[in-house]
Amino acid sequence: MDCKIIFFDVDGTLINYGDGCIESSTKNALQIVRNKGIRLVAATGRPLSMCHRLLELGIDTFITANGAYTRHGNQIIHSMPIAQDVVQSVKAFADNNRDSLTFFTDHLFMNNVRHQATLKAMKETLSLNDYPPTNHNILNEQVYLMCLYANEQVEKKYITQFPNLKFERWHPTIMNVLQDDVSKSIAVDAVLKYFNIPREEAIAFGDGENDIDMLEQVGYGIAMGNGSVALKNVADYVTLNSDEGGIDYALRKLQLI
Repeated sequence: MDCKIIFFDVDGTLINYGDGCIESSTKNALQIVRNKGIRLVAATGRPLSMCHRLLELGIDTFITANGAYTRHGNQIIHSMPIAQDVVQSVKAFADNNRDSLTFFTDHLFMNNVRHQATLKAMKETLSLNDYPPTNHNILNEQVYLMCLYANEQVEKKYITQFPNLKFERWHPTIMNVLQDDVSKSIAVDAVLKYFNIPREEAIAFGDGENDIDMLEQVGYGIAMGNGSVALKNVADYVTLNSDEGGIDYALRKLQLI
């Protein structure tokens, strides 16, 4: 196929969940396609500060905070910050109820509520071994995404308290807290328009259900072998696991390397 741009989810796709490594076959494959002039984009739930490892792969465009903040080099392509009064209200409620809450700016911060279950979830999803720092000036920052660490019972309290906000669960103990519609697909569309590339000439790799809309937004969607069943059901192709050279394998199947 004629491909001009490839979007990659990060955790579970570019980076292995098990050991937090990037396969050497993945590094080599991305170098080959980059040398062919194909653009590489990372699309992740991570904040920008946690994407520096990907620069060595030749990636210079980043969709971060699950689509709320997108940047090419120093150029902001798309951003949807949460209103400061909303951040203030949710933070106050979380602090009072002793619930962990993280804030995505260019960096990752959290409130001062630390639980072992929170750290466990952070390790599972972001490969973190310690809590993010607390930013006491967070109410004056531009926050693009908040994540609430809570079970379904606690979730009900927030839905009742904040009926105008959206709470999207993507992990047994983590929910995105959103003011507006935020998704990888909206950010993907913004990137395609920025580079003037038709969706038919775009490919996307992913492993989670938050990648479904991204795979549907491009011309050819590829699910990792370790991906969710729901994602595999909408993908055009299912490759090997991320730690089995799944990206290299799929790009060879498509004769891009």
